[in-house]
Order: sequence, then structure tokens, then C-alpha cells
Amino acid sequence: MTERIEYSKPLLGFAAYSGTGKTTLLRKLIPELKQRGLRVAVIKHAHHQFDVDQPGKDSYELRKAGAAPMMISSSRRTVIMIDHEQEQEPDLQQLLAQMPAENVDMVLVEGFKQWPFAKIELHRDETGKPLIFPEDSNIIAIAHDNSTKSAIAQSTLPKLNINNVAAIADFVVDYYQQANTADN
Repeated sequence: MTERIEYSKPLLGFAAYSGTGKTTLLRKLIPELKQRGLRVAVIKHAHHQFDVDQPGKDSYELRKAGAAPMMISSSRRTVIMIDHEQEQEPDLQQLLAQMPAENVDMVLVEGFKQWPFAKIELHRDETGKPLIFPEDSNIIAIAHDNSTKSAIAQSTLPKLNINNVAAIADFVVDYYQQANTADN
């Protein structure tokens, strides 16, 4: 996992320990980015078993019968479900290969904090967790809750208020614009 993650559109992660508020922030940030004209996709890492399908539904029964992958599609939604024969951590590069780039302007990634791509670290003192930065050189900004940790104060990285969604959206839009300029 030493090679930098590649995708044809800008990719930006939100890295933090569980309980910091990654999903809460993204639920507020995505509508703000959409209002600013960005089509945003999200890839979320889950640390536990989950199922988006329901027993008794045709797609569930076909998947359980061995269809892999199982795709279900309607006029409004398409879902691809892939059951892995062996338990394994998801591969972010493989997930991105399945993301239809023509439908998005950028991809936000929740989790995958150990993968090599640009990330905003979210930090709240109340979690009692250490900083991911400076151990991860892919951290490009820190969104925090007025933390007094000296590593944050001494860092030259941009510092964002984790509760100021508009300011974080400004940063994401700037990142998006710079990434598109660099690609052209």
C-alpha cells in the first residue's frame, strides 16, 4: 500500500478515529458542496458486517444463491453487491475502479486512513485519541474543535473549525479547483 491512490477525478479523504464525527460532518458537507455545483461521490469504510439487502427480496435470494457480483438496477438507483469468499479488508483502489467517473466531479472517502491519498484529519479532544498527523504525510489539513494540542498549534497545515461546515466546504472546493488545475 505504498503507491499513491490514483483516480481520474479529485479524491479527498476524511480521516479520524471512530466517534470523531466523520459521517456527521459529511452529512452536512455534501449538501453544501452540491449547492456549490459539485457532484460528489462517497466511499465509506465499514469495520463491521453490514447488509444493504433484505431476506426475502429477489436480489438477496439471488446473491445468497451465489450470484457474485449481484447488480440490481431501477430507473433511479443501481447497486452492485459483491460478497467476498474470504474476509478481507477492502481495497480502495479496486473500489475506485468501480466508481463511474463520468457521474462525479470528486470522490470523498470516509475512513481508509492508512491509505496513501490526500486527507483532512478530523480531531476532537474529547475522544482522547492521538493525532494521525504528523505520522501520516498525506494529511493536508486538520479540522478540530479548538484543540489546544501543541502538535496542531505548531503545525503549518491549514486548520479548520470542525463545526464550521461552510469553511470546510471552502477548503474542499479550493482543493477540487487546484486538483483540476494540476491535471490540466
